Amino acid sequence: MDAHVLHALELPKVLQYLAGFTVSESANEAALALCPIGDEAERQKEERLFDQGWLWHERKKTALSPFPPLDGVLHEVAKNRAVLDLDAFWALRQVLGQARTLMDDLQEDAGVTQWPAWAERCCAVLAPSKSMSGLVRCLSDEGMVRDEASPELALVRGELRRLHQQCIRRVKDFAAEYNIAHYLQDDFMTLSSDRYVLPLKANFKGRLQGVIHDYSQTGETCYFEPLFLMEVNNRLQELKREERNEEYKIFQYLTSLVRDELPGIRSAYQLLVEIDLMLAKVRLAGCYQGRLVHVAPGAEVNLIEARHPLLALATSQEAAKALRRVSRIAASNGEEEGSAPKPMRVPQAVPSSLELRKGEHALVISGGNAGGKTVCLKSLGLIALMSACVLPVPVKPGSSLPLWRNIHPFIGDEQSLEDHVSTFTAQITHLARVWPNLGPDTLVILDEFGAGTDPSQGAALAQAVLDAILERGGYVVAATHFPALKIYALSTQGVRAASVLFDPKSKKPLFRLAYDQVGSSQALDVAREHGLPEEVLRRAEQYLLLTGEDTSAMVERLNELAVAKEAEIAALDKSRHEFTERRRKLTETFAKEKETLFAQVQAASQQVLADWKAGKAGHRQTLKNLAGIRAELVAPPVAEEETAPTQAIDIARLTPGATVRHLPWKRNGTVLEVDVRKKRVRLDFAGVSLWAEAEHLAPEGAAHSATQGKTSGGAKGSGKASAPAGGGVPTTYVPLHLDLRGMRADVAVNEMAKFLDKAIMSGYNEVEVVHGRGTGALRRELHTFLQTFPSVSAFRLAPEDRGGDGMTIVELK
Repeated sequence: MDAHVLHALELPKVLQYLAGFTVSESANEAALALCPIGDEAERQKEERLFDQGWLWHERKKTALSPFPPLDGVLHEVAKNRAVLDLDAFWALRQVLGQARTLMDDLQEDAGVTQWPAWAERCCAVLAPSKSMSGLVRCLSDEGMVRDEASPELALVRGELRRLHQQCIRRVKDFAAEYNIAHYLQDDFMTLSSDRYVLPLKANFKGRLQGVIHDYSQTGETCYFEPLFLMEVNNRLQELKREERNEEYKIFQYLTSLVRDELPGIRSAYQLLVEIDLMLAKVRLAGCYQGRLVHVAPGAEVNLIEARHPLLALATSQEAAKALRRVSRIAASNGEEEGSAPKPMRVPQAVPSSLELRKGEHALVISGGNAGGKTVCLKSLGLIALMSACVLPVPVKPGSSLPLWRNIHPFIGDEQSLEDHVSTFTAQITHLARVWPNLGPDTLVILDEFGAGTDPSQGAALAQAVLDAILERGGYVVAATHFPALKIYALSTQGVRAASVLFDPKSKKPLFRLAYDQVGSSQALDVAREHGLPEEVLRRAEQYLLLTGEDTSAMVERLNELAVAKEAEIAALDKSRHEFTERRRKLTETFAKEKETLFAQVQAASQQVLADWKAGKAGHRQTLKNLAGIRAELVAPPVAEEETAPTQAIDIARLTPGATVRHLPWKRNGTVLEVDVRKKRVRLDFAGVSLWAEAEHLAPEGAAHSATQGKTSGGAKGSGKASAPAGGGVPTTYVPLHLDLRGMRADVAVNEMAKFLDKAIMSGYNEVEVVHGRGTGALRRELHTFLQTFPSVSAFRLAPEDRGGDGMTIVELK
């Protein structure tokens, strides 16, 4: 895309903000040079790097320290006979040290890394280990050459320190011997022209023999070298020369290391610049809660709650700081003051969704002036450009865009007096120039296209242009005031109409879009708001009535309905969000309570088993304790409730086939058999039969009314598992018969415990347990367990016709 497109959609201004978030000059230049990526594979790679880099930053809270540029250093070291200086080596150590730290951090979880793209990027870097080791050994943290850099340098500097101490002693002895302390401005000697001198008062300069090297700025102090220090200073100069020679040898050695590992140093430096730029993108996203838009061929245009990036950045304090930093950098580089963008003072950016449904390739936006039509066009264009540059944009999750390789904006007045070109002519010339390149991967942005000529001809031309773009498979978004183009948007397949909304009472713009409708231009209202005389406006209204073209009342009514619809949609979205959030919190609470309950039961069970293994409890007591824990787990909470009076039923009058209400299950059952002596009735519930006590039965109508009060009053039930309303078997079907024959005692006890738990939860009052006759050992073990089971009210051996002492009938509470 050419520079005209980038400047028309104001991408360079966004890049100025991005550059302000970098910490290095190199990344600053890279940010300003960003442009749309045409290669699909490269763009997807950059998207992965950004997503994983954002995750890495969030997890590690990584921040870079400023580092110097190395381009000049690397260019210099590439020369065969060049030797780098101390400043160059210090810059190399800063860059390589920070790069190595970041590479170690990105690769530390190489086995299960959460940012594989960056780990792979680090693996491609040839680590300059020799150069880094040499720089760390030879340079101190203050940027000076270490004494340990070479044995010769250590000897020379040791001699220099010895010579310095010797000079201090000789100066003190000389001052004390000749009583010259009152001649000196200071008690200590100093260096001038790289020689040891004494700061002597200027009015005493002729009192001592020696050489004056310099004067202070005030002229009151002269730097005087006495004769007894000349020999020492001569030796000092020799040692200084030897020190410089040794340092030069060290610089030659380090330069050779750097030259040998130059490709690795370049790649490490480039990696550091890329990380700096990536972190700048993350900080840019943080200014407006931005994210990458899903871009793919054939994807729908769906920007959810989109804001214009520059308007969103204008309200961010962090972005304002970044802009000031860019201005300081531009000033330090001698650039013009206007090269950096000025902060904008705008109200809070209002989000608006830009949507095209499947099969739609054109969006025509109408409505009043100053309502936000151009902002919508520029928002779509700039967001598309930023997405092509792999930059985060201010949209909500789920947003998507097609893959547009070409974007052609027709925004603003392109009139040129120098070229003798009018507004309309400039638009046509620009369109003719790009027309051969229009295709399926093209977005055309038309702002008031055709407005610079006769309205009827301009509208016809605009419709023809939209038709041609759609036939080529391209995308187009246009803003218009032409009535013919509004009708075209409502009636043409593949084109969608939208209108900017205004407050029905105040006539203020709401900066939101309502789809599948058109809006009036409201030119008179805008003119009235901006101070045009009222008599002019009244005359314009009369002309509208004369021409019969005043449709403002109808369009205003449509606008009112659209505003009301948008308010209802917003309220529904808010309610849905609140419901989703409430459900999420309840789910989390349930999961936590479930985990806590499981942990408590597990701990209690383990304690019971530990007591049994330690011999603190016997076998029977252990089974009893486990049964108690199980009962606490499944027993329903005891609730104090008022029992509604029920109508008594006379079971003696019941006959097979009659229908009665079973209160614990809260449903009707069919009578199969009546046992008057034991006051119980066997009922059938859609194929499931059980014996029910007389007190649990009621006439169908009376029982229903009696239990209805309890149900509607919020009572928690009787503690039995009830059958589903309206018929059917219980929620979990449990057979009334359990056969334990042939099992070991401990296994049989465990199976019976599970069976009883399920029977209780299914609402059974009585079950049968078959254990066989045999030696009676299994029966005794089961009976011992039943005596301790909390939910068992009684148990007995079955009659001979039902199994005798080979089966036990268990009655449940």
